[in-house]
Amino acid sequence: MTKTNIKKIDLIITQLISILEAMESEGANFENNLGAIHPDYQKSARNLAHYQTFRKYDLRSTQKKLRNLGITRFGNAEAHIKASLLKALKLLYSLKQEEPNALGKAGLSMKNGKRLLNKHTKELLGYRSKGRRVRIMVTLPTQAAFDYEMVYNMVKQGMNCARINCAHDDTYIWENIIKNVRKASKQQAKKVKIAMDLAGPKIRTGAIVPGPQVRKFSPERDDIGNIINPAKIVLVDILEEDSEKDCLPISKSGRSNLKVGEHYNFTDTRDKSRSIKIIELLEDCAIAHCYETSYLASGMVLTASNNEEKSLIVGELPAIEQALVLKENDTLIITKEPHLGSPATYDEDGNTIEPARISCQLPKLFSYIKKDDRILFDDGKIEGIITSLEADLFKVRITRSKPQGSKLKAEKGMNFPDTQLGIHGLTEKDKIDLEFVAQHADIVNFSFVNSPEDVEELLDELKRLNAINKLSIILKIETRTAFYNLPNILLSAMKVKHIGVMIARGDLAVETGWNSIGKIQEEILSICAAAHIPVVWATQVLENFAKKGIPSRSEITDATNSIKAECVMLNKGPYILEVLNLLNVILSDMESLHEKNENMLPKLQTSN
Repeated sequence: MTKTNIKKIDLIITQLISILEAMESEGANFENNLGAIHPDYQKSARNLAHYQTFRKYDLRSTQKKLRNLGITRFGNAEAHIKASLLKALKLLYSLKQEEPNALGKAGLSMKNGKRLLNKHTKELLGYRSKGRRVRIMVTLPTQAAFDYEMVYNMVKQGMNCARINCAHDDTYIWENIIKNVRKASKQQAKKVKIAMDLAGPKIRTGAIVPGPQVRKFSPERDDIGNIINPAKIVLVDILEEDSEKDCLPISKSGRSNLKVGEHYNFTDTRDKSRSIKIIELLEDCAIAHCYETSYLASGMVLTASNNEEKSLIVGELPAIEQALVLKENDTLIITKEPHLGSPATYDEDGNTIEPARISCQLPKLFSYIKKDDRILFDDGKIEGIITSLEADLFKVRITRSKPQGSKLKAEKGMNFPDTQLGIHGLTEKDKIDLEFVAQHADIVNFSFVNSPEDVEELLDELKRLNAINKLSIILKIETRTAFYNLPNILLSAMKVKHIGVMIARGDLAVETGWNSIGKIQEEILSICAAAHIPVVWATQVLENFAKKGIPSRSEITDATNSIKAECVMLNKGPYILEVLNLLNVILSDMESLHEKNENMLPKLQTSN
């Protein structure tokens, strides 16, 4: 070996030894804090502390030199960082044909680092499915409370964990969903975990003035305007919440006199003369056809064409959900009091008379926001900047929207990425819901955790409910603050036995910026790997497929990348069974090529 090469190796050795010494020094201080850590996480907490020290150094140049020497570059060493460091040093000394001085003991071998993560994953998320390391968590819809066959098929298609969101429905629905999951898993001899999300203090837009009580019916036309199919109108007694859009409420007494073939005339909301034709009479409804686009409103009268004394009256229609249309440079007023929101008003020349306004459902944020802070709406679809503040409102100038304007509806999320909002811990609703979760679920998903203090509050509540180490915890990382506090959040959570982390990529991307989310999710994966804590890869996985039945290419790539985590979360949708089947195949196929972040090298399947 040349003197030049020996000198290069000596430089690498010097740097790695300095890192090792820093680990020992900082680790000695950390040992005093290990007493509060659960015995199952003692080695993991120590490894996390070592990894934090290791990542204080920029090793990119050294990694390239190690690669050229054919030695580990620490790319997948998070779970056993000290052992990997010692192994690299021994190999470097052997290249010099020297025996190293006493370098200390690893304390956690490479093999045992991986074993700890596997152990914690099994305890949190249950046994893996055959041929697949990564578990699948599925968000269950309200329908799962009443449709046992759907739940049974989800379990059959590979669901390992059923997720229930406490932001929706109530205890009656939740309990019936859980009963169906337990029954289906028992019938198939599969253990499916139940995870329940606490809603958390999400900031949302308030209600908007309701629109008109009107319903539109249009025939289907071809490309040149010819009618292919008339508009179908189903005449029913009363509209239920889940009634289809083609239903129209007509009193039962009015329907009792209907005859097939009759025409009923009316003037729609645009003063257009229109008519419908009765096609079929059924026990609980009647079917009518309409051959021209018509707008029918509550209270509208339809008169029989052959008998003016015979009529039908349209019953109560739901108000159309209104939205505020916002364009760049528009002003939006956010109010503290829960007044109904309203769209902007304009004069004849298109000048704004009164800006659009909407309330915020979390009034206490008014104490924290500042002028020039950014604000994002509806998962970042609309962006603005705060231009002025008053006691009971603040004004926003819209800085980004669609060219034709973006719609902002009620109940949409609001994010303040530049603001320390002082929002933390459990809401009163969360505490009430937690009592149900502790009795019925296996896992609580803790939304909007931001600090170690938030974790402590959750642990105190679990102690009160006698659920410590009985109810597992998954920490949802969905804010910039949570990301920056992640190591300390994990150390607080390590006081109990079964914990995990969910990367809630939707809110996290809005908070940290779309240009940063890729890097941030990799950092979270690395930190959790160092702590041997399983990760749930969440938000919008195969979402287009679940909702529309067709996956996009980017969705497939994203699903493939989820092999880096221990669990993938799917949201609900009409095609969820097909999504489950596809994801099961993708993850099983990728198993031969990847073990978490590490590339595996089976024999190539390409032809010679």
